[in-house]
Amino acid sequence: MIENETIKHQLNHRSIRQFKPASLSTEQLTTLYEVARQTSTSMFMQQMTILHVTDEKKRAAVREICHQPYVGANGDLLIFIADLHRNQIIRQQAGNDDGRLHTTDIFLQAVEDTVLATQNVLNAVESMGLGGVVLGSIKNDSQKLIEVLDLPQITFPILGLQIGIPDQEPQLKPRLPLSLMAFENDYPKTMPMNLMPDYDRVVNTYYDLRNANQRVDTFTNQINSDKLNQQVTKRDEIVAALHQQGLALDLNV
Repeated sequence: MIENETIKHQLNHRSIRQFKPASLSTEQLTTLYEVARQTSTSMFMQQMTILHVTDEKKRAAVREICHQPYVGANGDLLIFIADLHRNQIIRQQAGNDDGRLHTTDIFLQAVEDTVLATQNVLNAVESMGLGGVVLGSIKNDSQKLIEVLDLPQITFPILGLQIGIPDQEPQLKPRLPLSLMAFENDYPKTMPMNLMPDYDRVVNTYYDLRNANQRVDTFTNQINSDKLNQQVTKRDEIVAALHQQGLALDLNV
């Protein structure tokens, strides 16, 4: 396998959830913003915006939505937003209507821009000797978050990123074997699930030995848990929140 400094950081990725009581410098933040700005963008529409949340009331509100005590605590909180509003203004100033901005296709392209930028920034964070954790939990109540951040129409918060100086050294979390994730040309008709017991044992050992939140668990147990069981949550209201924002209005077609 090829190895260089960039790949070393990527292969050593660990989610950091405890940070020292310090904020990033203006130089560090600017560097991360520039990394996000140079991220690949679908059709060169650049439909992504970052909000650096420093207001303590807003940080506390985001923390409540996420149900995670480290969110908006030490370090810096970034919210990555799928942003079609900026391009809407550009079209309106030219005397054009919104065109396809309200379609699922264009919204998904904005989501792609936003997710790519989030990962790019996290890679840069780790290359700078800092740590971070991606926050999908901001979508626990999308409509409330939109109100907290006072976001305009045809924008939508996709991911959060809590970053800062690490105050923990968690173990590397074991991933699925490559033979279950990477294939040549065709998706296998029969997945080699006989590999799962060995992987479950590795995951179980990881949870048993890790420093924080020790528990006995396996990967297959998690997939068969409430994570995917039939249940109603606030996340099931995401489509309604999208429509309220004027996004993906053709989803019911």
